Amino acid sequence: MRRRSLLIAVPAGLVTLAGCGDDGKSDTAKSSSSPSASASASSAPPPKIVDGPLPAITAGTKFDEKPTVAKGTGDPSKNLAVRTAIAGGGQTVAENDYIQANYLGQIWDTAKVFDNSYDRKTPLVIQLAQGGIIDGWRYGLVGKKVGSRVEMAVPPTWGYGTSGNTQAGIKGTDTLVFVVDIQDTFNAKSSAKGKDVAQSDAALPKVGTNTDGKAPSITVPKATAPTKLVANYVIEGDGDEVKADSSVLVQYKGVLWDGGKEFDSTYSRGQLTSFSLQQVVKGWSQGLTGKKVGSRVLIVVPPSLGYGDSPPSGSGIKKDSTLVFSVDILAKM
Repeated sequence: MRRRSLLIAVPAGLVTLAGCGDDGKSDTAKSSSSPSASASASSAPPPKIVDGPLPAITAGTKFDEKPTVAKGTGDPSKNLAVRTAIAGGGQTVAENDYIQANYLGQIWDTAKVFDNSYDRKTPLVIQLAQGGIIDGWRYGLVGKKVGSRVEMAVPPTWGYGTSGNTQAGIKGTDTLVFVVDIQDTFNAKSSAKGKDVAQSDAALPKVGTNTDGKAPSITVPKATAPTKLVANYVIEGDGDEVKADSSVLVQYKGVLWDGGKEFDSTYSRGQLTSFSLQQVVKGWSQGLTGKKVGSRVLIVVPPSLGYGDSPPSGSGIKKDSTLVFSVDILAKM
């Protein structure tokens, strides 16, 4: 079994190891009306994908512009209807990828909009994984390219099932219409994007600047570990700044200052990690606050901001260890 991240901390300031097993789900809470799978019929067989019928997009027809969608006419298909309204030229989305997207969702029969991210001015970042999102998205968006606008009509079987979603006003018989603008996609091969920053302090670790999706090297100097937090750009991106209460999607690698041995890594697990900065050890929450999305950051965490004298059991971390991390901030959630 794959071990989950060692970084999650409980509110009292103690830290915990989540043990074996990685369910692949984000630790970030999602809106109940977003296409999360809280009420999805995820045990349904794969749908037949057809190209219609689909209602017209009558306004907001440009990519990443809030759309207006007509009311559905006649009976919707009992299959999953999918149409690429705008074809992008970016990376192809694969199952289990995380996608960053703006979207609008409405009900076929009434054209009632039950959710949209455009008004929130915050794109959704979510994993296209079974149990993590409604199956209509999981099947309808796989194979599409970044930069695409995709319209879908999702029957209850691949939406919220016969229970519907009461809070969103969705009945168990409702077919849902979505317009999704795919801004980006992320997987285990994703890396930081930006400009390399000089690493000129010989007393600090040096982090590799490769952006090929492979784990960067971390070379720890034969020097005394710093007693204060270090959080320096290795690669500086140009995205939004991370706030203290932000949730982020990251790649990271952690090694011990003493000996440079790796103790945790998303690269080794082959799976990205997402979490709120309010849930992690203080060294991470303080070190990533103010940094830009797209960046790679060197974080050196002294014991007082890490695990102190209570390291996670079985982690290979000794008491009062100084920890060194390379963190790629892929997206803000």
